[in-house]
Amino acid sequence: QTHLVESGGGLVQTGGSLRLSCRASGMILSVFTGSTKAWYRQAPGKQRELVASFSTDGITNYADSVKGLFSISKDDTRRMVSLRMNSLQPEDTAVYYCHLLYRRDVDYWGQGTQVTVSS
Repeated sequence: QTHLVESGGGLVQTGGSLRLSCRASGMILSVFTGSTKAWYRQAPGKQRELVASFSTDGITNYADSVKGLFSISKDDTRRMVSLRMNSLQPEDTAVYYCHLLYRRDVDYWGQGTQVTVSS
């Protein structure tokens, strides 16, 4: 059975960096490479929002608030998706979720990892 395992969250000071990782455990390679990969986040009292995505065509997209600061990457061999976050600000505090979408109708979500940026 496939599930997404996230790691790398934690507490960091303003201006610091973190790297989140997401491993697609039990996922076969063709499903992983055929999936759009993304990171979402949800802050307290707010809706979940898309932070960054990596299409099957290799195109990356970022929320305006993180452009130039965050970077999404993938490792097909290891079935991993990562999010490098630089210059973190208190408004980046949220639970971050890894998401894979296969053929537009099969969703995989991670359990979420907390990122807290102290001022």
